Amino acid sequence: MPLPPGIVYLTPRLPALLVPPVSVLLAGRLLSRRFGVNVPTALRLVLAVLSWPLALALHTFWSKWNNKRKAANSGAIMPPKVEYKLPGGLDLVKQYVRDREDRFLCYRMMEQMEQYGYTINSSVMFQDRIFTAEPEYVKRLLATDFEGFEKGPGFVAQLKSLLGTGVFNSDGEFHRGISRPFFSKDRISHFDVFDRHATKVLDLVKERSQAGYALDWQDLVARFTLDSATEFLFGKDLCSLDAGLPYPSTSGVPRAYSSTDHPANRFANSFLQAQELTAKRSLFANAWPLWEFWKSKVDEHISTMDEFIEPLLKEAIAKKHQAKAKVKEDEEEADGKVEESGTLLGHLVNSTDDPKIIRDETLNILLAGRDTTAITLTMSIYNLSQHPHILRRLREEIHEYVGTNRPSYDDIKKMKYLRAFINEVLRLYPPVPVNSRCSKHDTVWPSVQRGGTPLFIPADTRMVYFVFIMHRRKDLWGPTAQEFDPDRFLDDRLHKYLTPNPFIFLPFNAGPRICLGQQFAYNEISFMLIRLLQQITSIKLVQEANPEAVPPPGWAESRFSNGLDKARIKGHLTMYVVGGLWVEVKTVEGEGEEVKV
Repeated sequence: MPLPPGIVYLTPRLPALLVPPVSVLLAGRLLSRRFGVNVPTALRLVLAVLSWPLALALHTFWSKWNNKRKAANSGAIMPPKVEYKLPGGLDLVKQYVRDREDRFLCYRMMEQMEQYGYTINSSVMFQDRIFTAEPEYVKRLLATDFEGFEKGPGFVAQLKSLLGTGVFNSDGEFHRGISRPFFSKDRISHFDVFDRHATKVLDLVKERSQAGYALDWQDLVARFTLDSATEFLFGKDLCSLDAGLPYPSTSGVPRAYSSTDHPANRFANSFLQAQELTAKRSLFANAWPLWEFWKSKVDEHISTMDEFIEPLLKEAIAKKHQAKAKVKEDEEEADGKVEESGTLLGHLVNSTDDPKIIRDETLNILLAGRDTTAITLTMSIYNLSQHPHILRRLREEIHEYVGTNRPSYDDIKKMKYLRAFINEVLRLYPPVPVNSRCSKHDTVWPSVQRGGTPLFIPADTRMVYFVFIMHRRKDLWGPTAQEFDPDRFLDDRLHKYLTPNPFIFLPFNAGPRICLGQQFAYNEISFMLIRLLQQITSIKLVQEANPEAVPPPGWAESRFSNGLDKARIKGHLTMYVVGGLWVEVKTVEGEGEEVKV
């Protein structure tokens, strides 16, 4: 039985924790024996307790002074420090938590960067963290100084409950290496899986049309991507599209979605809760185990997810052993290799015998393949509801290249405006809005300002980079940066802003750790949008169908928003819309009269 998280956290730190109070008690005894000074026992105990915050204050002071000294010796300075009032920046943490509920995504960080610059130093639970939205510095993190940064033990420990040792929670090439061959062109352009589940989506749209209720598009595409991803990865889908869709909370119809009986709903709900709880750990920095002292809050949700994964894993391993036994006498197959599998699970089973690696890799790819694609499809429909002329233009392009047929890989490649539209969605609503690395050693970054002073980055410092902010900066994308306009990826703005500085656009990360499934995602998103827009002629946003989905007053007021955002976006490991994205649409069959979906 594993030890409680709090015990695991405190055990290696116990000697350091005991030094201050023990030193105080020994000093009191020394004063009494050597110098005859009698220090009352009660006072000794009080001083022993006070020794902890004093030691922490001294350690923090020494660390900051030492970093400033090393920076000066390097001819550099520390990034500007965000001012705070409470010890350890506790007031900043409180502010971040409060803003998350009633402010635009990254609101406080945007305000601070407007005040201090796009690279700042902020205290989180007595630890310095450097936040940046500078393309040049992000480029160093991900590419030019890639070897100087890593996930870091703190990050790995925070996500280990959910992601284990999978590709998104590990450094090095091993995990990417065993998954990369699966994402070949032949596999990612095989659209049968997409088509089966897209057909179900359209049937559900028509069914809800006849019922006359609004539809939560985020919920529907989350089911589409979950079923597509589980079939692609495991060879067996969760059938979440068969589990029943939610009705508006104002409809009075019982919400089948809230039932935990269907395995797909149990899996999806546990997946969401596990991500939410994992993301909350970052607010407490490396000390998060103290808030989950006796029990990991994530593990109970992982066990529910494993109810689906473990049987498939055991079945795949058993098939591998059976195949090995069958070909044992064949000289050409004597090394035990089995025929290539059509699923990632089968590919991994053929690549390694370690069940933990297999389980962690498939779960990591599932997270990426399901959630990132779902939010991109969600925000695609949101933006089509706000820009009818873009919807019409997309339908015209679909009619020109595909008509009513099933789109092929070559069809999608020809559709330039569709690709520009998806890129614009990814720009304003990147699926992973915030990411991080940890510095392995002291380093100096040249100033992004000509003639400016270089910045000193201490070793073992968490470096958080904000793709969401970078994608909305007017000095990087021009005066229309906060407006939704796919043509920026087609006209002269592409060559003016993006071509000379490609690191201003990072929806799929960059460098050696660029997303393995990038083209797979483009294909899945494109396929679903084409199939949908072959049937849909208009989309209307009706967030009032669920009061939870309506942003609070002043929510969209931000320096990095045009003030018109109506979808209440948040982030855990990926972005999502609080309360869902509720829409009414007109279908081709119902053109001329409004059909609510």
